[in-house]
Amino acid sequence: MLNCDCKRRTLLGGALAGLTGALLSTKLAFAADRTHDGDVLVLLSLRGGFDGLSAVVPAGDAAYYKARPGIAVPKARLIGGDRYFGLHPALAPLLPFWKSGHLGAVHAVGLPAPNRSHFAAMEELERAAPGTSTRTGWLDRMVGGLGGTDPFNAVSVGQARPARVLDGPAPNVGLSSVDAFVLNGESDAKPIAATMAALYADAPAALGGTASQLLGALGTASGLQAAGYTPANGAAYPDTELGKALRDVARLIKSDVSLMTATVDVGDWDMHENLGRKMPVQLADFAAALAAFATDLGPDGLGRVTLVTISEFGRRVAENGSGGLDHGYGNAMFLLGGHVNGGRVHGRWPGLVPAKLVGGDLAVTTDYRSVIAETLRTRCGVSDTAAVFPGMRPASLGLFR
Repeated sequence: MLNCDCKRRTLLGGALAGLTGALLSTKLAFAADRTHDGDVLVLLSLRGGFDGLSAVVPAGDAAYYKARPGIAVPKARLIGGDRYFGLHPALAPLLPFWKSGHLGAVHAVGLPAPNRSHFAAMEELERAAPGTSTRTGWLDRMVGGLGGTDPFNAVSVGQARPARVLDGPAPNVGLSSVDAFVLNGESDAKPIAATMAALYADAPAALGGTASQLLGALGTASGLQAAGYTPANGAAYPDTELGKALRDVARLIKSDVSLMTATVDVGDWDMHENLGRKMPVQLADFAAALAAFATDLGPDGLGRVTLVTISEFGRRVAENGSGGLDHGYGNAMFLLGGHVNGGRVHGRWPGLVPAKLVGGDLAVTTDYRSVIAETLRTRCGVSDTAAVFPGMRPASLGLFR
């Protein structure tokens, strides 16, 4: 015969397993927190090794064209940028935001040391604590430092499993989509959620907290689903995984769920061959989704959001024999938001002549953590960035107005 606590654990375990399109990461009993007034940080992970040199082209560096005779973007086709850099023409949907100063870039950015393994580099990127025993994700540390107490404070969208960058004690939720967040088997004939609420009503906090979070998250999702969602300002999201995910992020930002951060992954950037054919298509999809997101939020919404892109590493400077690029080092990051000091490329450019390269790759002159630390400190209300990035002294790059 099971005792009462075991019955509770069994029911809760079954309910968690029965969530469709979502997975909660819950550790302790918390109450909802609706007090965050900093920017929502949207982290867009470009998985596979993004080629920043194709997206933000150093047209003023002759070595770029010498190294890529078959796949370099011609100067005449570049858009935006400045006297030295230009944007790939496939990023045209984002040009209005570049010109208005809401979109900017940082070049020659990356990990403190080269790491050309997809899995090891991404793990290091998301842990962001080299030389320490820390094993949590840096977004988890950010949310914990801000006092996040509700699973909807930190959401990974587009996958039902929470992102690794959220690993740790702070509660978070992974959503394949807002509308897919349901409890399997729930019906009028089988009121599982109501039964769970009754069963855990008198449970100790250490046991009942997880059930409370689960029920609260289901209630939040149910309210969002009942309200529906229509993008504003004529925004038209592309029918892609990224478009759908960013649509849901905008939906959460506009809703009263006290979202602190959302993370979204988009893959297929590992272009070892035919980059000249693949990259324009991929960048066009990326740009269309981001432009729809910014349009949907409008000036007011964009004024309380900062989106940052990351990738595990860049690509080699020189093209390979298959018209592609192998794993490299230095890269480019984009920032999109109402207070971004945009319309320009930040960072110190090291140059692409062979003597300036690191093993044939673009050198890193800016630690990617400095970009994120300045975002957290300036826009997200994080006063102690050392607690997020232990052992690091971030540089000030002037990324925000």
